[in-house]
Amino acid sequence: MTAPVLNAADPAAIARAAEILRGGGLVAMPTETVYGLAADAANPRAVAGLYAAKGRPRFNPLIAHVGGFDEAARHGQASGLAERLAAAFWPGPLTLVLPARPDCGVCDLARAGLDTVALRAPAHPAAQSLLTAFGGPLVAPSANPSETISPTTAAHVVEGMGEAIDLILDGGPCRVGVESTVVAVRGEGATLLRPGGLSRAEIEAVSGPLADAKPGETGSPGMLRRHYAPNARLRLNASAPEAGEAYLGFGPGAPDGALNLSPEGDLAEAAANLFSCLRRLDSETGAIAVAPVPEAGLGEAINDRLRRAAG
Repeated sequence: MTAPVLNAADPAAIARAAEILRGGGLVAMPTETVYGLAADAANPRAVAGLYAAKGRPRFNPLIAHVGGFDEAARHGQASGLAERLAAAFWPGPLTLVLPARPDCGVCDLARAGLDTVALRAPAHPAAQSLLTAFGGPLVAPSANPSETISPTTAAHVVEGMGEAIDLILDGGPCRVGVESTVVAVRGEGATLLRPGGLSRAEIEAVSGPLADAKPGETGSPGMLRRHYAPNARLRLNASAPEAGEAYLGFGPGAPDGALNLSPEGDLAEAAANLFSCLRRLDSETGAIAVAPVPEAGLGEAINDRLRRAAG
């Protein structure tokens, strides 16, 4: 049976969702990045059910969503730099990976056995309302089967996971449209583990230069080589489509009739449109050619997702 879809602005829907989560169930919730599949971060059985519903490898850690910095500091050891980053960008699309406290309330299964914990305060009002009503951290990876395209509307969640979860909160389209940027912070040093909805330049204005993750470095969700993958074959940095390919353009000059991430070349618009465009083309064709996207700003996150989608 398909999960009921309730209006995320309705307090009764939030109360119902919190009740399901306290019982170990799964709820799809809107955030400003993508729709997340929420479960009680302290409940290993609930987390195991989440992994099973997504088909997610268990060595891939989950982000725990919290109401704000004070709650995050109860689970992770937060340095002065971590506090400054949270003050600058929370609530928002930044995940901080911190050393886990001995009494961390995020279970070991959710942390994939690591001595770190990934924490984020989401900006969407429905997510904040749900966190308040639930009263604790919620793990919430993207609400889609593992290695498929992340959902940016409630309809996408229904399509991909409607029969595998308990409730879907509909909060409208996601504003940012790509997952959070993930930064590991130990003391006053910071490492970029995953590009995302907050650009490197914005973060470095607060943190100073970010180190790059070493090959094979763990601690971040979404770092499997093949991730966010459609069924269609992707060819990247294509100036034009070849026979049998659909074309996903960027900026002015795309062929007439092609789907375009942003006709004006706006990277924020392209990020917000990325998953919905891939999903649409994936339903229509077996091969997609993708126009070059600049690496600057949010282009780094867009290209990261495209490379993972291409496998």
